[in-house]
Amino acid sequence: MMQVILSNSKHPEYGQATIPFPLAQDQYEDCVELLEKLEVGSATKQDCKVLEISSAFPVLKRMEMLTVNLDELDYLAKRLASFDVGEAAQFQAMAHKLELFELKDLINLTFCCQQATVITDFTNLEAIGRDHYMNLHGGCASTQELEDLDGAETARLLIDSGTGAVTPYGVVYDNGMKLEQYYDGQHFPAYLYEPCMLMMGLTHRLEPEETKNITWFYLPAAKGQLERAMVRSGITDPADMRFRFSESMFPDEVDATLDFRYENIYELNNLALAVSKLSVEAQKKLGAVVEMAEPEYASQICRLAENLDQFEFAPGAHTPAEYGRFMIQESGHFEYDENLEGFYDYEKFGLQRMEQESGMFTDRGYVSYHGTMSLEELMMEDPAESFREEQGLQMGGMK
Repeated sequence: MMQVILSNSKHPEYGQATIPFPLAQDQYEDCVELLEKLEVGSATKQDCKVLEISSAFPVLKRMEMLTVNLDELDYLAKRLASFDVGEAAQFQAMAHKLELFELKDLINLTFCCQQATVITDFTNLEAIGRDHYMNLHGGCASTQELEDLDGAETARLLIDSGTGAVTPYGVVYDNGMKLEQYYDGQHFPAYLYEPCMLMMGLTHRLEPEETKNITWFYLPAAKGQLERAMVRSGITDPADMRFRFSESMFPDEVDATLDFRYENIYELNNLALAVSKLSVEAQKKLGAVVEMAEPEYASQICRLAENLDQFEFAPGAHTPAEYGRFMIQESGHFEYDENLEGFYDYEKFGLQRMEQESGMFTDRGYVSYHGTMSLEELMMEDPAESFREEQGLQMGGMK
């Protein structure tokens, strides 16, 4: 989306860092570490001096020589990355007309610039009128409305109004747009830039249920992203944290097991990472395994997700006969000969296997466990890992 050269305004001798935005999750901590060497990149302060911006949005060059916040710049880049050509023109023209420079204002503009109409080509009045009508109605209109619309006349009335402002990005009509405060300078509005396994909000326990002061988490995330988001939230005492569940891509059995309000955010992140690595079929298998193993916490489900190869799963099997048919025809453990179909006793074979293993029928199918330790032991947290987490996840007085 954009490439930005950043430096320390107080100590230019420290050098420069060229950062690509939006920040990729697997590069986030490396970029933060690079900026920390310049003694900038604070989670809350505007301490990164913009030396140069290269992007598809020339209007952003007005931020050059200003100091910005790393995460605000990243959020803006993510918002702009989703814009089409029309939205890009609306954003740039309105930013120019309103003379916006600050990141907070530019972020807020991304949520309302779609109300404006920008004319870059006056040769097609019908298209101009149709686009203007759509902008006035929140981007929505029925097919019948558009068929009944005299686009050319609508365009002429707009142009003759004389309310347009000439910008390098076209003639812009603000249509009464107000720059509303979607972003308050601390809490980024919910925005799912890329698919995630779990979306949760963090609020202060003293905030009302309907509060807009929410810090959003999109899991899995880099550990540094979680820590910086907590710092931005201004909550340092774990007793003051209250999590709000929003959306989950976990199997239903996982969602039903977890109480998201009380789970540890780092354990949820580990679980999200483990599940994100699974195929769609493997996630269905995890759902069946969770129903059988009856874990209670995210850390236990994570252990199950990491050890799925120790479970046998027959999707859709709800009777011994269906289980036996799956094992013989689809499991790959046996050589199936369709010419001998009439001689297979699937039910008998299914019952025989069930007597020899630890398994059960679930809503998703039959699942059995073939590990060497008990399920309780398998789901136990690794003591060494627990110690590492305890030592490594302390920040701002918060574990």
